[in-house]
Amino acid sequence: MIGIDLKKTRYSQTRADKFFLADLRNDRQATKYIVAADELYMLAADMGGVGYINTMRAEIIHNNASINLNSIRAAHHSGIDKVFFASTACVYPEFKQETSDTIALKEDDALPAQPDTPYGWEKLFTEQVLRSYALDHGLKVRIARLHNIYGPESTFQGGREKAPAALCRKVALASDGESIEIWGDGQQTRSYCHIDDCCQGIFKIMQSNYDQPLNLGSSELISVNDLVDLIAEVAGKKVVKKHNLNKPQGVRGRNSDNTRLKESLGWSPTTTLKQGITPTYYWIANQVR
Repeated sequence: MIGIDLKKTRYSQTRADKFFLADLRNDRQATKYIVAADELYMLAADMGGVGYINTMRAEIIHNNASINLNSIRAAHHSGIDKVFFASTACVYPEFKQETSDTIALKEDDALPAQPDTPYGWEKLFTEQVLRSYALDHGLKVRIARLHNIYGPESTFQGGREKAPAALCRKVALASDGESIEIWGDGQQTRSYCHIDDCCQGIFKIMQSNYDQPLNLGSSELISVNDLVDLIAEVAGKKVVKKHNLNKPQGVRGRNSDNTRLKESLGWSPTTTLKQGITPTYYWIANQVR
């Protein structure tokens, strides 16, 4: 296993047999380090929570398009014939995510396209690039549309953190009975997929013969307000929610329809949100301390 990243892993040692520090936005570096292998896992991306992806639009779309185009071409030129791409639930159209009690999104819902962020547009574009390489060059393509992955060792501060990590940090820093800031009115809904389920799902998708995009996420829908209550329960605290309606909150509701995932793999994520958020909270709380 060869790892390539812009920086070293922060919290634990990499298990890669070889690890290279490289910038895949640079075509020469991508060509140098993405060499002959059985498989390529395209996980690299410039990304973050809703605050980050709504303020760094031009940089995100340029960086990610460069990373992905360079990686795909390098894989093709080096003879790698099987590629996994980490796409996102952000590819789905905004008009299907306008209510909190949203209908779970099916893979076919991606078209006609209207992602709410350039981040989602770029991911949808890269899906089409991979399909083109499959059609023209016989590349074996596997694509997962990831739905809000969370867990220990995730970014939890600095502006790139996603909602579960940000809320765990806020609850960890708050004393019992104190207030914490919630972006929006807290009625927006999401489903969150634990990292263990994500890794298992990626492995199963790569072992399968299914070559179309698949949702990889939990179908357990929860509001942000209820997520705060769950984290506070795990922490053994009471917190007061202070809503900030001037902060970005993304689409109103998003959930994963796992019908096709179950049909294709005979599997779907099994970690409940409480099972996953408990070790995540305690890991972040220890980091804060």
